[in-house]
Amino acid sequence: MKTHNLGYPRIGSNRELKKACESYWSGKTSANELQNTAASIRLFNWRLQKEAGIDLIPSNDFSLYDQVLDLCLMVGAIPERYHDVILDKSNNELDLYFAMARGYQKNDLDITAMEMTKWFDTNYHYIVPEFHKNQQFKFFSTKIVDEFYEAKSKEILTKPVLIGPVSFLLLGKEKESGFDRLDLLDNLIPVYMDVLKKLETRGVEWVQFDEPFLTLDLDEKVKLAISKFYKLVRKEFPTLKTLLASYFEGLKDNLSFAVSLPVCALHLDLVRNPEQLMEVINLLPEKLSLSLGLVDGRNIWKNDFQSSLEFIRKAQFLIGNERLFIAPSCSLLHVPCDLDLESKLNPEIKQWLAFAKQKIAEVVSLKQLATTPSPEGLKSLRENEAVNNTRKTSSLIHNVKVKQRVNAVTASDASRQNPFLIRKYKQQQSLGLPHFPTTTIGSFPQTAEVRSWRAKFKKGDISEQEYERLLRDETEKTIRWQEEIGLDVLVHGEFERNDMVEYFGEQLEGFAFTQNGWVQSYGSRCVKPPIIIGDVHRPNPMTVYWSSLAQSMTDKPVKGMLTGPVTILQWSFVRNDQPRSQTCTQLALAIRDEVADLEKAGIKIIQIDEPAIREGLPLRKSEWKNYLEWAIGAFKISSSGVKDETQIHTHMCYSEFNDIIQDIANMDADVITIECSRSQMELLDAFADFNYPNEIGPGVYDIHSPRVPSKSEMIGLLEKALAVIPSDQLWVNPDCGLKTRHWEETKRALIEMVEASKEMRKSLESFPI
Repeated sequence: MKTHNLGYPRIGSNRELKKACESYWSGKTSANELQNTAASIRLFNWRLQKEAGIDLIPSNDFSLYDQVLDLCLMVGAIPERYHDVILDKSNNELDLYFAMARGYQKNDLDITAMEMTKWFDTNYHYIVPEFHKNQQFKFFSTKIVDEFYEAKSKEILTKPVLIGPVSFLLLGKEKESGFDRLDLLDNLIPVYMDVLKKLETRGVEWVQFDEPFLTLDLDEKVKLAISKFYKLVRKEFPTLKTLLASYFEGLKDNLSFAVSLPVCALHLDLVRNPEQLMEVINLLPEKLSLSLGLVDGRNIWKNDFQSSLEFIRKAQFLIGNERLFIAPSCSLLHVPCDLDLESKLNPEIKQWLAFAKQKIAEVVSLKQLATTPSPEGLKSLRENEAVNNTRKTSSLIHNVKVKQRVNAVTASDASRQNPFLIRKYKQQQSLGLPHFPTTTIGSFPQTAEVRSWRAKFKKGDISEQEYERLLRDETEKTIRWQEEIGLDVLVHGEFERNDMVEYFGEQLEGFAFTQNGWVQSYGSRCVKPPIIIGDVHRPNPMTVYWSSLAQSMTDKPVKGMLTGPVTILQWSFVRNDQPRSQTCTQLALAIRDEVADLEKAGIKIIQIDEPAIREGLPLRKSEWKNYLEWAIGAFKISSSGVKDETQIHTHMCYSEFNDIIQDIANMDADVITIECSRSQMELLDAFADFNYPNEIGPGVYDIHSPRVPSKSEMIGLLEKALAVIPSDQLWVNPDCGLKTRHWEETKRALIEMVEASKEMRKSLESFPI
């Protein structure tokens, strides 16, 4: 029996990678300094896993920004617009890499970033490959070979991780009509063969191919393409050991296909789909090994050793130890690095948890318990059982009043008083907004100065009164500046908030928080998800003070800003002892109470952000209906307890809406704002084809890039939007919140955005549409 890991967090235990990347982007440090930091993180991760007892340690799981972007560079899938970056002799491969991720505005070049979207049903964002008809590929970046050799030089023989070529193609988009990106497979395979040859020459034994699409609904063309590649690998590299990794779901109807592939080992996610173990074993070919993904790579709860051992023993009995691997369910990219860094966490809660370092130890412990029982092992088994039992009976978990309120929810709690058209008329009379009203998504830049105030307040270096005064002054400056440039609907800037989920969790009962529980969301953006440990309720108003204060500073409407129940659920580590739907309804009722208090305080526009609605969608379409019923229902519970005159907004980003557009409409938000600029308004097609009835704010500039778009660029996007959406339904706004941007670029971009809106109004007056 062997242990292995599919991937380890790349950010560093203290977010060293984030700091190094941002320092490089700002010009404070050199490329060499960034690469040295990256190398030290890789070496730390490899040694940690080796010392823990992992048999097959991954390499090429590290990335400076994103693993899919790494693969684009490896195979030379570099969009033509970046060729000028390559030709500029002052740039290096690193500058090209970051230009593709973040855009490029330098040396008279102004180049947009590549599109970004969610990695399956996670909150991790990947860079979307761009494909063209007859596209050619070449071995461009040698990162995967370099990192294997780097580890080997430290006497660590790793298992390189590589996204399979079919999954890579499926992750991308055709950028022109008339072809299927899968038709590029024959052009792509030679690069993979070249990579494998170079790895084999350097002494590789195992290679892990990630094929996450094996857990989705697949047609025959996709299956034929996958089969073609692995047959060729077996033919060209008969002694290479290949591990095929599936995760985030069960193989289900792809099971017989997956076990027929000519690979050496098949990885199963037994956390998401434990039922598949016996089904797979019943079909398992005699020489195919099985990797049991038993330690949860997506959540932070301690493993139940007794339960995991039952799976292992079944497999041991039926196929023997020699064909078994023990592993996490998926890459540990999605969990924090090290629980040992948490010094302030309630000890009762801390004993229930395991982060990446602890999960590695759990994998090794499971192997030891299954193969070499010992007194020490039996003691650890009893301790594990005792700890898990304390969680089941803890007073921190259960609240009878919360459960009773959930049980009392009725259909009327999830329905507005009147249909949208009636509400729209009343809102027009109340708000008096012009055509193409301008707004932002909520947050404004949180400068180092603002963050330092929060740190000083938490340390006790400044008083609560001083902290509030500083935030109040910053809020008023932001309100005045928004008035000055002519925004129509203002926001207070959210300077008091650390994170759009953590901030609310801190004020709700049923949550716990970490000091260093950071997880990568995209690039250098890290989030610290709160932990939902028990029944959730709202003891006091959470946002009313700051929203009311901002509204008192201006005659223009100021939006109340809330995070929706589904997004709080998705972006937290969720309790696994009750259905997610029940936890989500608890969250919805807490947000409903906040919405009611905002309305009472005179806030006429309330935004309930739900960027994670699409993210939470199950990977199999057969399971969508149930999820969408409770997820959309939770949003409606949170938003429906208001008068017709109160305008409800929601925001979604980095999602495809075509296949759930009816459900988005069923949310019945008065205004929805969406990410659209990276896709050049392509996402609006879904709303147009559906004839979406409510109002829409398609993002007209990409806030995840530092480049500042021009007024004419935004007008071009608005004209595209106007071709498919009536003018009286269109709002003008950025793609997302502005928290991570700098003030200089934010001010320039928003001024251009307001001017673009004014131009559109003039056009409308001249040529009514």
